[in-house]
Amino acid sequence: MSPASFLVIPQWQGSGSSRAMRLIDGADAIRGDLPTTATHSVAVPAAAGEALGTGVLRYSSLTLVRELAEAELAVLEAPVVTIGGDCAADLASVQHAVASHPAGSVAVVWFDAHGDLNNVSTSPSGAFHGMVVRALLGDGPDGLAATGPARLHHEQLVLAGTRALDDGESAFVDRVGIRLVGPDGFDDPQTLVAAVEATGASAVYLHVDLDVLDPSAVDGIGFPEPFGVSPEQLSDAIRALRARFELVGAAITEFAPESPEAAGRDLPVILRVLGALTGPLRDVG
Repeated sequence: MSPASFLVIPQWQGSGSSRAMRLIDGADAIRGDLPTTATHSVAVPAAAGEALGTGVLRYSSLTLVRELAEAELAVLEAPVVTIGGDCAADLASVQHAVASHPAGSVAVVWFDAHGDLNNVSTSPSGAFHGMVVRALLGDGPDGLAATGPARLHHEQLVLAGTRALDDGESAFVDRVGIRLVGPDGFDDPQTLVAAVEATGASAVYLHVDLDVLDPSAVDGIGFPEPFGVSPEQLSDAIRALRARFELVGAAITEFAPESPEAAGRDLPVILRVLGALTGPLRDVG
């Protein structure tokens, strides 16, 4: 694997959490441990933005961030590890990775307690971080939905560690047959490897929402869900995927610490996940 580039996108506008602004602090906390020469940033607008009749809260700011991120990605050396921000912080990063490789060759593994598979008609909140995967699949407002070679097909998607789906999301997963590996599937890292092998992909993009972890492992998340995976299980799964497939991009998202002191308590776990994404591989069994 080539040395990673890092793109920090402290986007908060996609979040539906009352602590959304803390996502800025979370991104800044992680940035402090990244190599300066390999780290770039997107200047996220301060304005919340307007829905503009799309049904997506803060739509105008979200589309602007996507455009700014696309400009940065065009000049960065892959693989790029995006540091969010909310779950939509790497919208452009996923689309860029998918579009930069032959059709069907990239699988996206979405490590997340939630599916993020709502669309405008099913979303209970209007917050885009719950719609980002559906937009990657091409279902969303102009300026956010993936099109052309950037569009992800459902056969290329694997939900990992997911355990809290809205009714509309569950219906969509069942209808199109999206692959899902629940937390119990992390006992053996090869379970997730097999799920990606079934997509026919030769490369992976790994999106990590920190709420995939059990709440006992990390405090600074806005939407904790019980019965998540351990940091060791997540790290082993990531390394197993990297050992089998080319890593074409990754992200760590949804870190929203309550204070600098709280961020310091969570950072060892986050840096362990970051190390799994970018560090030397070891035998994962």
